[in-house]
Amino acid sequence: MIPVVISDVVPRPRIQSLRLAREILLLSGFALLTAALAQLRIPLGFTPVPITGQTLGVLLAGATLGAWRGAGSQLLYWLLGMVGLPFYSNGTGGWSVATGPTMGYLVGFIIAAAVVGRLAEYRHDRQVITSVAAMTMGSMIIYVCGATWLAINLGIPLATGEQNAISLGVTPFLVGDVIKMCLAGLVTASTWRFINRE
Repeated sequence: MIPVVISDVVPRPRIQSLRLAREILLLSGFALLTAALAQLRIPLGFTPVPITGQTLGVLLAGATLGAWRGAGSQLLYWLLGMVGLPFYSNGTGGWSVATGPTMGYLVGFIIAAAVVGRLAEYRHDRQVITSVAAMTMGSMIIYVCGATWLAINLGIPLATGEQNAISLGVTPFLVGDVIKMCLAGLVTASTWRFINRE
């Protein structure tokens, strides 16, 4: 079978229970990767949104797993944190964190992983330029969802006035996210180069 996304390289067992175990391992593995990267954290005093490594995990999940499984891994990440596991930034978890000011980003993770995954299914992750473009689209989705909910949650304008959701939830993260987008694009394109050589 010709692999469509990177995870297709992992053999699919013929036994149904083993196939299910494979799917669970893939989804939970990327949920755990996102949780681990969430602990790479730089707090910013002027905003409730810290700089974290989470989005790198989101982008890699989508590109590696494809649309449905990528989105599923991020939904699982959100739900496991919601029930109290210390999966969110700074080892936090629970309902209040899952539905607090950063909820928009968590929802955005699911949508972004699905979109990046769909683009990967159309081979956009096989060249560095198209892969970085796909990662950029995913990051923009996270920003839109995150900033929109931040504005609603904090009762501030989205883009106008001295203090707005864009200045609190987007602008401080642009440089770091450009690095993560490029890194994710390089990792996926390089992985495909290795797979095709093998």
